[in-house]
Amino acid sequence: MQALEVLFPVFFMLFLGYLSRKMNFISYEQNEGAKNLVLNILFPFLVYDVLVGAKITSNFLINIFSVDACWIIIYLVSRKLTKFTGEKYAHISSFMLMTSEGGNVALPLYLTLVSASNAINTVTFDVGGILINFGLVPAIIAKQTSGKIGVWNLTKKIFSSSFMIAVLLGLAANLTGFHRLVMASQFGSIYTNTMKLTVGPIMGIILFTIGYELKFERKFLKPVLRLAVVRLLGCGLIIAGFFLFFPTLMQNQAFRIGVLLYFMCPTGFPVPLQVQPLVKNRDDETFMSAFISLFMIIALIAYTLIVIFK
Repeated sequence: MQALEVLFPVFFMLFLGYLSRKMNFISYEQNEGAKNLVLNILFPFLVYDVLVGAKITSNFLINIFSVDACWIIIYLVSRKLTKFTGEKYAHISSFMLMTSEGGNVALPLYLTLVSASNAINTVTFDVGGILINFGLVPAIIAKQTSGKIGVWNLTKKIFSSSFMIAVLLGLAANLTGFHRLVMASQFGSIYTNTMKLTVGPIMGIILFTIGYELKFERKFLKPVLRLAVVRLLGCGLIIAGFFLFFPTLMQNQAFRIGVLLYFMCPTGFPVPLQVQPLVKNRDDETFMSAFISLFMIIALIAYTLIVIFK
């Protein structure tokens, strides 16, 4: 029942988006407008809010950099596997192998298995995912879409993006203690309420747009399953790496459950929006939606197995 409480809202929003396309409730252009609203306006506030509230310790940083290094390796290796995963979607498929959706899938499921005090275990991985999604991915896309742009202009384009500005400001406000001063003052509640209202609609809109683009067509089955095999192998190696390099941490049941569950979750929901500059047609969008939907099912299977064998 707890798993149903977590996953039903997610699947409901996916279904609502899917139904809206089938019934022509909204047009393709209107769906694109919703994505642009989230990507260009609301996302930077979410990035800032997560980073200013993160507890940055030595273990925190080690886990972030370790996981990010693994995601980068998986991305680079996958670029060499396009003959297996399919060349048709090679321009976007590698991005679907990086990051996991923590806030809307891993964390809610995780908190049904452990106490709330252990939430930092998956939040840590999510901060690493934010650095990938809003730092590395925009940089790669900027390079791919800018052609032979000079190093200075490319650097300027990357660091002037709203996402990178949010990352830098969030880290600065955290490390300098500015955010703690704000929260301890009379402006703390104002900040909290403003952010709650600003970032609240984000994931619902994202899930709706993913559902809108979801089509269950046979032609997507082979490339989606092949890419899923690569992601499962990559995430399996990350999990094995935790057992190998962090054996003490993995002896802690709560931490171990967090690792096992987090890396079986779908690609971070922001990824399909982040790679929009590379999307060529609606098939690309449907491919990404189908891939994420498959891993929603895989996450539920992983959750069930953890409950049985923990």
